Amino acid sequence: MKKFYRGNFKGLVAAVITAFPFAASAQTTGTTTSGTTPTAIAVGVPILAVTPDSRSGAMGEAGVALSPDVNANFWNPSKLAFLEDNNAVSLSYNPWLRTLVPDISLSFLSFAHKLDERNTLGMSVRYFNLGAIQLTDEFQQDQGTYTPNEFSIDGSFARKFGNNFSLGLTLRYIHSSLYNNSVTGGPQTTPGNDVAADVSLYYRKPGQLFGVPSQFTFGTNISNIGPRISYSSNGPKYFLPTNLKIGAAETLDIDEDNQFTFTFDINKLLVPTPPIRDANGNITSGKNDDRSVVSGIFGSFSDAPGGFSEELKEIAISPGAEYWYNKQFALRAGYFYQNPLKGTGQYLTLGAGFRYNAFNLDFAYIAASQQKSPLASTLRFTLLVNFPSGRNR
Repeated sequence: MKKFYRGNFKGLVAAVITAFPFAASAQTTGTTTSGTTPTAIAVGVPILAVTPDSRSGAMGEAGVALSPDVNANFWNPSKLAFLEDNNAVSLSYNPWLRTLVPDISLSFLSFAHKLDERNTLGMSVRYFNLGAIQLTDEFQQDQGTYTPNEFSIDGSFARKFGNNFSLGLTLRYIHSSLYNNSVTGGPQTTPGNDVAADVSLYYRKPGQLFGVPSQFTFGTNISNIGPRISYSSNGPKYFLPTNLKIGAAETLDIDEDNQFTFTFDINKLLVPTPPIRDANGNITSGKNDDRSVVSGIFGSFSDAPGGFSEELKEIAISPGAEYWYNKQFALRAGYFYQNPLKGTGQYLTLGAGFRYNAFNLDFAYIAASQQKSPLASTLRFTLLVNFPSGRNR
């Protein structure tokens, strides 16, 4: 349990949130934990953009076009329509940012159920725990405990059109409780509540490559489309991490025992880039970032103060690879790269998996420098279970 007096509590939350790979929080100012200047795009609830499962976590945070599993609820819900089993469930656990604070974690529960050959329902729950905090005042008098947390609950529907194409829709409820009024020492604050939606598609094409059977897959997902979130009745409102994922993958079945998959994702936040302002608050470069969600999404491709070169810096890339032996043992590797001016994500990822009957056990590891990244040595663990049906479909 951590002990803080109320004046330090906001600093703790700021340090944790600015360490996320996709964005610095709109609730904080100053430099990020990696030492970069605050040119990262500001969002609320950045935990929504963090990879929850170990398979994709080991492949450079790539997953929008990988072969379907139940964690498609996060990556690309349209893939759920191509699940082979009627029911599947997965539980992931991430001890998060242990180089900063010892008891932060991210948990993710994902479930899918096939209604018939074309239609599938999905549901997932994500919970981010910042750990119990023992509060004291400036005189070290006990002020009780507080556990800041965030969670989201998702419901998804995927439908297959033909044999190789599907679409998906997700609705999401979001709850963010980072502050309470007893510790912020400022204006009255309340937990933030919001709703959001995802739209996605998936395409696959079997064929041959280098003389062996292969399958090309393509996927895209626009996630977290929703109103801005606020923590007080008259306070500022923050954009959710609306994000565009586009990816492609190629799977090669070398023989009965050996299979390789190579994948590549790109990610772009669809929220306004903060303009450059002078000492009086007047915009000197860029565009006003106080706008509607729709305007923010469409304007996010052309509003960077640095022009097209800065727009390119806002794109994160994720190459990854996976090898399966005998459909039982998997080795994975990848790399996540985000421009240092836009976030703290520059690291190698590694992982492995084991499959036995209906059970999959996977883990992932972020191999980053302790001095350069607060995500260094982060581990992810995932247990996945498929429940095939005995009836003929």
